[in-house]
Amino acid sequence: MKKIQILGTGCPKCNKLAEAAKEAATALGVEFELEKVTDLNDIMSFGVMMTPAMAVDGVVKIAGKVPSIEVLKEMLS
Repeated sequence: MKKIQILGTGCPKCNKLAEAAKEAATALGVEFELEKVTDLNDIMSFGVMMTPAMAVDGVVKIAGKVPSIEVLKEMLS
C-alpha cells in the first residue's frame, strides 16, 4: 500500500492535487492511503518551500504545481 501525502494548507490548488492524486492512484489500481499534511512545521520537515506538494511513501515527488493525471500516474507506478 502506498502512502500519498498532500502537503499544503488547504488552498484550492492543494485540494486539486489531492483529487488528481486520488484519481491517478485509482486509475492505476494502486492500494493507497491519502493523507493531507496541513501543519506548516510538518510541511517544512519534508524540505518543501512551495505548496502544493506531494510525497509518496515519505519521498517528495513534486512541489509548487499540480501536474496532469498522466504525470501523477508515472510518479505512482
